[in-house]
Amino acid sequence: MGILVLVFIFISLTQHGDAHGPDSCIHGGGLCRVGTCASGEYLAQYCFEPVILCCKNLSPATTES
Repeated sequence: MGILVLVFIFISLTQHGDAHGPDSCIHGGGLCRVGTCASGEYLAQYCFEPVILCCKNLSPATTES
């Protein structure tokens, strides 16, 4: 059973679908994160869909009240 989970994860990471990759994320000013974006960040795209997210900081204009 454990080997099937590893195979599934490997296949998921190699077939990224909409993913643009970590280079695209970093060049766009984002950071690749596993799971969820940190406070003050939003999901801009995926580095490796659906596990690794590309998170970018919210603009200063939207964080100030």
